[in-house]
Amino acid sequence: MGFLWSLIIGGIIGWIAGLIAGRDVPGGIIGNIIAGFVGAWLGSLILGDWGPTLADFALIPSIIGAVVLVFILSLIMRGMRKTT
Repeated sequence: MGFLWSLIIGGIIGWIAGLIAGRDVPGGIIGNIIAGFVGAWLGSLILGDWGPTLADFALIPSIIGAVVLVFILSLIMRGMRKTT
C-alpha cells in the first residue's frame, strides 16, 4: 500500500508542477508520476528535506524540483519539434 501511495503523491506533485510551469508534462499520467519522483529527487538534492512531508516526499522541495524538471523537459521537447 505504501508504494501505491507514493505513486499517487508523485503523480500529484508532477501534476501540480505542470500547472505551475504552465506546460503539459509529456507522457500524461505516467509522465506526471515520473516528473514527481524525479522532481522530488532533484528538489531534495538541491534544497534538502525541509517542509511538510507526505509519503516520504518533502513537498515544497519536491514541487520546486518538479517545476524545474517540467520546464527543462518542455524546452527540450520544443527544441526537438523544431529540428524535425
